[in-house]
Amino acid sequence: MKRMIATAAATLASFTVGMAQGDEWQNPRVNEVNRLPIHASYFAYESEAAASGAKENSSNYLSLNGKWRFHWVKDADARPEGFHAVAYDDKGWGEMSVPGLWQLNGYGDPQYVNIGYAWRDQFASAPPLVPTRGNNVGSYRKEVVLPDGWRGKDVIAHFGSATSNLYLWVNGSFVGYSEDSKIEAEFDVTKYLKPGKNLIAFQIFRWCDGTYLEDQDFFRLAGIGRDCYLYARNKKRIDDIRLTPDLDANYADGTLAYEIDVRGGGDIELRLTAPDGKEVASARATGGGTKRGTLKVPNPAKWTAETPNLYTLTASLSDGKNGSEVIRQRVGFRKIELRDGQVLINGKAVLFKRYADIDAIPLCLGSCAGPDGRTDADKLIEMTACLEPTFGGINLEDIAAPACFKVET
Repeated sequence: MKRMIATAAATLASFTVGMAQGDEWQNPRVNEVNRLPIHASYFAYESEAAASGAKENSSNYLSLNGKWRFHWVKDADARPEGFHAVAYDDKGWGEMSVPGLWQLNGYGDPQYVNIGYAWRDQFASAPPLVPTRGNNVGSYRKEVVLPDGWRGKDVIAHFGSATSNLYLWVNGSFVGYSEDSKIEAEFDVTKYLKPGKNLIAFQIFRWCDGTYLEDQDFFRLAGIGRDCYLYARNKKRIDDIRLTPDLDANYADGTLAYEIDVRGGGDIELRLTAPDGKEVASARATGGGTKRGTLKVPNPAKWTAETPNLYTLTASLSDGKNGSEVIRQRVGFRKIELRDGQVLINGKAVLFKRYADIDAIPLCLGSCAGPDGRTDADKLIEMTACLEPTFGGINLEDIAAPACFKVET
C-alpha cells in the first residue's frame, strides 16, 4: 500500500513539474521563475585562441537557431496542453524559424498602434489582466544533441528576445518563465539534460501583464527576435564582470575600475591591451567572491564618436583540474559630464541628433531568411517605408498602408 501511495505521489509530482504553467502571464508579482540574474553581455571561451574568434566557433556554444516544430493558435485558451512531453506527437505541426517573428512569417498580421493598446477594440484594459481572445500563443519543439565535451559542465539556455514572455521545458520538465521582451532570458538547464538527444520546448504569448509596460508607438510583433543558443560553463567561473573606464580632471590619464564576481574560486588574470595590441596594464587575483580593483592607464587613446578607440580587457580564470575560461570585453576611455545643462564628452560639448528609429531600424529582428530569401528585417523595412513620413509629422491617417498590415492611430 505504501509503495502504491509513493508511486502515485511521484507520478503526480512529475505531472506537476511537467506542466507548471499557472497565472504567471497575468500576475504582476511574477516577472520570472528560475531565470538567471541579468549580467553583462559577454561569452566565456575555452581558451585565449578561441576568444579571438566568434562565439559561434567556440566548443562551448551550441546554436538553437534554425527550424523548430511550431504550432500557433489565435486565442490563448486554445493552446495545446502537454505539448512539452517527450512523447507528444507534433507531426501535424508546421515550422518556424528561430529567430523569427510570427506576423512576418504567416501567423497573424503585423499591427501598428500609435496610441493605446493593441487590444483596444476588443477588450477594456484592466491591468494586470489581458485578453484571451486574440492573444496568440506559439508553441515550439526541437531536439538537440549535446556535445560529448560538455560532460561535467553547467549548461545555460540563452534566449536573446522573446515577446511577450516565455515558458521553458526541457525533456518534459518545467524549467522556468520570463517576461521583459527586449532583454535576454537565461536558464540553468543542467539538471534537466541527459547525454545525447534532448527535447527543448517553449511557449510564447502575444500578450502578458508585462505588455502594459511595453506599450509604444511601434509595430506589435511577437515571437523570437534574437539569437538563441546553449552554452557550457565550468563549475568554477566568472559569473559577471563590470568595467568602468574614466579620465582624470584634465582628460589626460585614464583608469579602468573592475568588479568581477567569481564562482568557486580560481586564479584570475586581467590584461588590458591597446588598439595596437600592446599590453598597457594587468592585475591578478585568487579565490572566489567579488574582486575589485583599478587599472591605471597613462594617456590612453581617447574614445569619441569621431575617434572610437577601443581597448580590450582579457579576463581569464584558470582552474588546474578543469581548464580555463576566457572573457574579452571592449572598453573606451572617456568622461561624460553634465555641466550647466550641457552634456560634455571629454570636456567638449556634444550635439545629439536622432530620429524616431524604433520602426525604421529593425535591429532586434530575426536574421533567418525564408524560402524567398528575405529575412524578417527585410520584410519590416518594406512595411516601414510607408511610415517614415510620420517622423516628419505627417499623420498616419493620410498614408496609404499596404494591405499586408494594419495601421491604427
